[in-house]
Amino acid sequence: MASRDIRIEHVGRVGSVTLTRPRALNALDYDMFIALKRALEAWATDSSVQAVIIRGSAREDGSVPFCAGGDIKALYEGRLDPGRKLAHELYADEYRLNALIFRYRKPYVALIDGVVMGAGVGVSVYGSHRIMSERAMFAMPEVGIGLFPDVGATYFLPRCPGKTGLYMGLTGARIGAADAAYLGLASHVVPSAKFSALDRALLEVDLSRDARKAIDATVASFAIKPKEAPLAAHRTLIDRCFSGASVEDILARLDADGSPFASETAATMRSKSPTSLKVTYRQLTRYSALSFEDAMRMEFRMAIRCNQGHDFFEGVRAQVVDKDRNPKWSPPTLDQVDDALVESHFALPASGDLTIP
Repeated sequence: MASRDIRIEHVGRVGSVTLTRPRALNALDYDMFIALKRALEAWATDSSVQAVIIRGSAREDGSVPFCAGGDIKALYEGRLDPGRKLAHELYADEYRLNALIFRYRKPYVALIDGVVMGAGVGVSVYGSHRIMSERAMFAMPEVGIGLFPDVGATYFLPRCPGKTGLYMGLTGARIGAADAAYLGLASHVVPSAKFSALDRALLEVDLSRDARKAIDATVASFAIKPKEAPLAAHRTLIDRCFSGASVEDILARLDADGSPFASETAATMRSKSPTSLKVTYRQLTRYSALSFEDAMRMEFRMAIRCNQGHDFFEGVRAQVVDKDRNPKWSPPTLDQVDDALVESHFALPASGDLTIP
């Protein structure tokens, strides 16, 4: 399946991918997922391709979003289909793409010079080289649209230091390159002014002998030491408060702390979907030890369930469709979200579990 919103090229010994939907912040739609998946599958067994590079295309204002997520508006429009056919197909193929990148044996370089969220994280965070500039902005903001951090966040967020992954998932916090490097989400930091030169160097470097070693050396020649991570200053507070036994306990600890950071964090959480908060808490605590493949299967169950409920469509309406930024969550408060509702998000859907080749 071809897509005009993604440019796929074979340049020398590199499989080159450019997301070309800048007006939509290079968000991935279904056709783009399929096109990228097919290219990666072909390159995996093509000896003339020794590495993959993926980047976003620039907007008219000069900013270069990597990828701001998936096509949630299309999922919103699909709510009129009681069978949710698009949701089943999109999530299945997106998560299979994530699994393909997770297992990819060739160097996979993501050049992130701007926003990277949601689905964009899914096509970058598993790469061997996750290179961010000072213009990068990373987030998993799904609790703000009645969803949950997906694309394998069940696997990668709990592997961040201490309780920082749970903090990221429950707040949807936006972080820069220094914090991303601190959390292990970025492998290198390179100044934005040098991104074009790095891209050219990676396309031109000799990959005929040891591609990974050549890419390591090339990236190292451009990389700089990350600045001090702002989150590091709040690490003790995050670890203490997010060790709470429930979402309510976390909020109580933040309220008791009373510092500006704690108060802002609590206020942020209280603006999110109560159902999403409780579902995400269970996802990132009870299931944090799942293998990657099992995590993806579970997230497929969760995604299908969210697309059958209220909050996801209400969140997308408020943030993307009407843009009134005033979602009406149902249930509206944490105490009204019972265990049965939370547990239903982890149940096997009628369509069965996700199959991963």
